[in-house]
Amino acid sequence: MTDPTPQSEPLSRGGNKPYNLFGQDYTPLISAVDHTEVGIASWYGNKFHGHLTSNGETYNMFSMTAAHKTLPLPSYVKVTNLDNKQTAIVRVNDRGPFHPNRIIDLSYSAANKLGMLQQGTARVQLELLQSPAMLAQTTPVEPCYIQVFASVDSNKLSQLQQELKQQQALPSEVRPASGIFRLLVGPIHDKQQAQRWLSQLRTGSFPSAYFADSQQCS
Repeated sequence: MTDPTPQSEPLSRGGNKPYNLFGQDYTPLISAVDHTEVGIASWYGNKFHGHLTSNGETYNMFSMTAAHKTLPLPSYVKVTNLDNKQTAIVRVNDRGPFHPNRIIDLSYSAANKLGMLQQGTARVQLELLQSPAMLAQTTPVEPCYIQVFASVDSNKLSQLQQELKQQQALPSEVRPASGIFRLLVGPIHDKQQAQRWLSQLRTGSFPSAYFADSQQCS
């Protein structure tokens, strides 16, 4: 099985609020940027395949996912089987396990990669690789902008700005620069969002859009 690549994702709408189960209170670690843990892992398969996870996704036993009682949903964790040293990266998108003394419930595929299917459980170490709280650590210090159009005619740019607002609902501003005016989309504080907006503009009415400062945006 191929490990997923850890990505910066925002918190899921579901599964990240404090909850109580079987008389036990749990508070999700939504601000976690560092977390390690050692304990017993288990796995879950057919019985839950196709059912909704705690963050509203559909559980797929053949994906590299996992359930944890308090880690942010979603987050990415490196799991090491301490008995055979096999490792796997999983995306945490569910809550559990609630069996005593177990710290993580792995998908069928993740358990298979860790060599623990037959035993059912294994001693593991967890290491948090990516969580929503880490998003703030990867954003540019300075906001970046996408240049949509430039012209000496400020009225034309104001008209384009209105069209842009109606068609794509992106923040924008018109700036003077060396005798011309520039229509810029921004400010943008996240690199992934910058890439998405650039693609959105280029596939729409502005195929010549580009990053006004490539070092800050890319």
